[in-house]
Amino acid sequence: MDIIKGNKVILIPLKLENVFFMKKWGKHENPLLSDYNFPYTDDEDIIEWYDSKKNSRSRMYFIVYNEEKRAIGYLGIKSIRRIRKKATLGIVFDPNYVDKGYGTDTIKAFLDYFFNTMKMNTLLLEVAGFNKRAIRCYEKCGFVKYKKYLDIYHDQNIDRNNKYFKNEENNFVIKRGKIYNFIYRMKIDKKSYYEMREESNKNKI
Repeated sequence: MDIIKGNKVILIPLKLENVFFMKKWGKHENPLLSDYNFPYTDDEDIIEWYDSKKNSRSRMYFIVYNEEKRAIGYLGIKSIRRIRKKATLGIVFDPNYVDKGYGTDTIKAFLDYFFNTMKMNTLLLEVAGFNKRAIRCYEKCGFVKYKKYLDIYHDQNIDRNNKYFKNEENNFVIKRGKIYNFIYRMKIDKKSYYEMREESNKNKI
């Protein structure tokens, strides 16, 4: 069993018991982030969600534990292409444990595993333009933006007068009565990762 260790976190392959624990996670105060809340409470839905993540050779998922051995998030890669050596990253945290450095520590630990153990070349991700906190985290880990596009927003009934929506209006577009939001595609490759790590090691000297 692969165990990935960061400075503050440990990543272990996701188990069904971890998914049941996610029911205890908090909810985001910001309604723009509602799509990141764990949505399931019914046992059958939880099992189906778990099976959809695990029963595929092109996907890999890990639960994230903090120093107190509490499950605070999960990280996954999908669309794994072994020949082309690339995959797409996804990461979700219990809202009670964001802004505490866990996300950055998790991703940096996983990047070491991805490039050195899995021998992969490129890791991709997509992030909503309004998710500034996530973008800062990804950039801190070495990801760079390379494309921007519009996608239909997941909650067409959101209150557009809400303060969170108002603060991010430049990341939304209204077309023919439908709400769209900007999505950034980001990536990091092995060369960039090693350069970043070397620079980080120099700064520690």
